[in-house]
Amino acid sequence: MIQKSSEALSRRAFLGMAGAATGIMVLASSCDKNDDNMMNNGVDLGSGDVGILNYAYALEQLEAAFYTRVAQSPYNGISASENALLTDIRDHEIAHREFFKSALAGAAISNLEFDFSAIDFGSRASVLATAKAFEDLGVSAYNGAGKLIVTPDYLTLAGKIVSVEARHAAYIRDLISNGSFADNTVVDMNGLDTSRMPVDVLAVAAGFIKTKINASNLPR
Repeated sequence: MIQKSSEALSRRAFLGMAGAATGIMVLASSCDKNDDNMMNNGVDLGSGDVGILNYAYALEQLEAAFYTRVAQSPYNGISASENALLTDIRDHEIAHREFFKSALAGAAISNLEFDFSAIDFGSRASVLATAKAFEDLGVSAYNGAGKLIVTPDYLTLAGKIVSVEARHAAYIRDLISNGSFADNTVVDMNGLDTSRMPVDVLAVAAGFIKTKINASNLPR
């Protein structure tokens, strides 16, 4: 079981990524943050590697906010094991979010606002279905963004995070239906996981994000 202090977890879990973080901050320091990135067209994620990192940061904000709500108000009938592991997932997502926020520094987008009104947090089925959707989406997002990343250290970082997200997805899937952790809805006949490009990921996530996001400058 991981330590429940998010700040301590954030410091320790990413100690080995310090080199990548330093590189992100150096690159980010050369990018102007234009009025908190908020323009008439929405929060601008930016361009190049910084834009991709802000894209990942936005998704980690979404997942962290969702699991924080789950932990604050556990669904009816939740078992001690489920509660403990979902809390672990929350802490992982918070650590991911805080890492990107710290590393991007002045180039980081603002805190986003979310709309979880469609989720019944008292219902196990509703919470787990949403968790499954978010985790599968997150894995496909990192998979799709990998080819857009130029800096090798950032690609390594993304690989470390997506492997954790895939562990989350497998656990959530098996809570819903045992043995479904790698079924043909996420793994193809070649044994490869699904991938999505940022425009497709953000279109799905938009149903839960109140803040308008401008991804027009992301690499394609």
